Amino acid sequence: MAPPYDIDPRLLRAFTAVAEELHFTRAAGRLFVAQQALSRDIRRLERETGTQLFARTTRQVALTPDGERLLPYARRVLDAHDALRDAFRAAPRPLLVDLNSPGLVQDAVLRRARELAPDQELMARFESGLTGAAREILAGRLDASFGRYGGLAPGLRARLDAQFVRYEPMAVVLPEDHPLAALPEVPLARLAGERLYAGAGNDRTPEWTDLAVRLFAGRGIHLSPPAPLAVGKEEFQRIMAKHRHPVLAVVGFPPMPGCALRPLVDPVPLSPVSLVWRKGARHPALDALRTAAAELARAGGWHERPAGSWLPEDEPGLPLTRPGPPG
Repeated sequence: MAPPYDIDPRLLRAFTAVAEELHFTRAAGRLFVAQQALSRDIRRLERETGTQLFARTTRQVALTPDGERLLPYARRVLDAHDALRDAFRAAPRPLLVDLNSPGLVQDAVLRRARELAPDQELMARFESGLTGAAREILAGRLDASFGRYGGLAPGLRARLDAQFVRYEPMAVVLPEDHPLAALPEVPLARLAGERLYAGAGNDRTPEWTDLAVRLFAGRGIHLSPPAPLAVGKEEFQRIMAKHRHPVLAVVGFPPMPGCALRPLVDPVPLSPVSLVWRKGARHPALDALRTAAAELARAGGWHERPAGSWLPEDEPGLPLTRPGPPG
């Protein structure tokens, strides 16, 4: 018996049906094919295996010794083939969604997506930066993320799809005893001479550092040098107490012990947030996530750029809207 390679499972299914029925007409009916087509498939399989699989007479069909030898292998191949088919007919695997950090507006999008697709599993992850998350998406270890799509390197953007979600007003996190913490909101001009931390040196967040550099340019605001990445409230509080550098954030940044979050104004700087996923990716939970983002954006006016706001010039991936007059 010649070694068969790349045998079509359809031929093995035809062979198994005839082997079990020992009757071509019944086997053809079982497979819902014409008897002539079934006979043609058996002949092709015999050519590919280089052997005769059935002994045929006008009254009887019987397996040859080579047919008996092939049958258990054919059944195992078909069982594996059916298992593969069933695996992809079952509910898709969980969708791994990076929210950047706990407590941001992305949480609301994820909650709504779970409501829209209760039979799907959407699992939260926290990568602390869209550039780092994009690398994880392209490596297949993450499915979607949120952040400043226009701040990604062009090579990354070319391999990703994005949906604009929100203009997120920016803020500053201050030590609670900082003089500016007494203000309800902080004009950008009052930050002149200050050093703000904005992820400098963190290779997972260069899109955020770039946004800060553009915002600080010409305003006398300085970027603080690289510092250890603080993960969790206790570490954030410790690093803030040690270095005392104000931190550039967004207004939705979660409260931190010993710190004051103050919106930035005059003008209101905006961080553009998009939902990002691998180009061409398909998943029902991703559809729910996109629907949730669009639904909440409409309800909350998230695509409306406030009057007197600031954005980086020529930012890719933003809707074609006009801002109000500058402040």
